[in-house]
Amino acid sequence: MTKSTLTRRGVIKTGAYAGAGLALPTIFTSRARAFTNAPSGNTVTFGFNVPQTGPYADEGLDELRAQELAVEHLNGMGDGGMLNTFSSKALDGTGILGKQVEYVTGDTQTKSDAARASAKAMIEKDGVVMINGGSSSGVAVAVQGLCQEAGIIFMAGLTHSNDTTGKDRKKNGFRHFFNAYMSGAALAPVLEKAYGTDRRAYHLTADYTWGYTQQESIQASTEAIGWETVNNVLTPVGAGDFSSYIAPVLNSGADVLVLNHYGGDMINSITQAVQFGLRDKQVNGKQFEIVVPLYSELMAEGAGDNIKGVYGSMNWNWQLSDPGTKAFVKSFGEKYGRPPSNSAHTCYVQTLLYADAVARAGSFDPCAVAEALEGFEFDGMGNGPVLYRAEDHQCFKDVLVMKGKENPSTKYDILEIVEVTPVDHVTYPPDHPMFGGAEATLGQCNNGA
Repeated sequence: MTKSTLTRRGVIKTGAYAGAGLALPTIFTSRARAFTNAPSGNTVTFGFNVPQTGPYADEGLDELRAQELAVEHLNGMGDGGMLNTFSSKALDGTGILGKQVEYVTGDTQTKSDAARASAKAMIEKDGVVMINGGSSSGVAVAVQGLCQEAGIIFMAGLTHSNDTTGKDRKKNGFRHFFNAYMSGAALAPVLEKAYGTDRRAYHLTADYTWGYTQQESIQASTEAIGWETVNNVLTPVGAGDFSSYIAPVLNSGADVLVLNHYGGDMINSITQAVQFGLRDKQVNGKQFEIVVPLYSELMAEGAGDNIKGVYGSMNWNWQLSDPGTKAFVKSFGEKYGRPPSNSAHTCYVQTLLYADAVARAGSFDPCAVAEALEGFEFDGMGNGPVLYRAEDHQCFKDVLVMKGKENPSTKYDILEIVEVTPVDHVTYPPDHPMFGGAEATLGQCNNGA
């Protein structure tokens, strides 16, 4: 675990926290109330927990770039980025409530156990008040549960499983990123227009929570337009070689391959599918097609020509023209020499949203912060008007449908925006069956006191 070289480490005391299996930092007492890791000096520490190794490492490292940039903007360094376009004006670039922001980082390795261990160390040893990050929903669900136990706010990074704000939702956890249901709702009308209603789909699905809910969502949305699901085969995360999973597709009678994969796994699986000649085949009198429900710029860059003409969805893209996007892309590009990914964007935005909630609440108490975030409506952060729904802590906003560009001009504009799906088309009730039904609840806020 590493700490920003721009900041100094404070002295953290530790004590026992009954019932949670954690040795949490001593709960400092303020006039109002006590809570975990209440900052007592002139600094406050954030924990950025991202995959720096493993199959999602490219996404994690881009998240880390954005998190560092957010801290710089909060502390008054650089051009301020989205602080200049954010509809809330509670932050002024002088830190948060008079405190400069420090941060520590950890490597989740795209593994739930490693992520929990990293987050636990941040809470116990580094005294963080908030944890942000993750590029795997399995990691996000695990760390969100830990933060709930510890009395820490979790601002999720890249997590797309319905479960994060569905059956595994927590009062101390918040997600800005969109989810699998939203991808299905946005993609289905576009796929119907492009490929028709008489299609047979074969799914290869990452064998963990995100893959399960992504596949369920895409199957439901495509069957609703008339498609038939031929098969769904689970694949291990980090498999590398997917040839044994792709070969059976050739004789399955399917004319669409849906790759419910992400990161390096998606790059490998789509590359191998193209090498098998799937996109050159005619099946059932139709051109064989491939769909990648969840896209990222970094994945597209890695897959290269293999994603030309392939549809997918995204939470955000650097090619949007709104003022918030332009401000963030400018700041990020000047610092790192490339446009940000949508995983970088969501981590940057989440860091600012947490800081803003603290400023509006006038306290780092996690329950006060949660109250400030629930039902919060904002704009100027790159997605248009956004609602942080109180019932499940899910952000609701427009969703992008993307397609691999046939003739990109640079290695960064490999994807093009083909449709901006309005938020009303991807909104669902909090008790939707895919999100745990009526039994799913946030529970009680825990401030660690």
